[in-house]
Amino acid sequence: MVQKSETGEKSVRTLRVGEQVRHILSEIFARGDVHDDVLTSHMVSVTEVRMSPDLRHATVFVKPLLGKDEAVVIKALRTNTAYLQREVATRVKMKYAAKLKFLADESFDEGTHIDTILRSEQVARDLDGA
Repeated sequence: MVQKSETGEKSVRTLRVGEQVRHILSEIFARGDVHDDVLTSHMVSVTEVRMSPDLRHATVFVKPLLGKDEAVVIKALRTNTAYLQREVATRVKMKYAAKLKFLADESFDEGTHIDTILRSEQVARDLDGA
């Protein structure tokens, strides 16, 4: 089975498993199943899960509510990785349990930065001349 098409797109299976993992982690965080003071006191949003082509590694992009205490939340997630990997492995029926890697989702910050640039006076001036 080919994991990537010739255009570089991910396979449907890879995307489906990534979405499954995202839903499972979101449910775990919403229920407060992780017994960690930092994670119980912060709402954590799982924005995306990217699976490796062999489905053995998952990069989990997270964002704490309002971006507050991001570094502390990421550290708590990394501390509880073993528990979270076990939970995901029991709920996703796969041959191998995926190793989870938690990263802060920077896409919101990038979007805000781009929006700020597009609304700047210099860009508005350039667009008015067109």
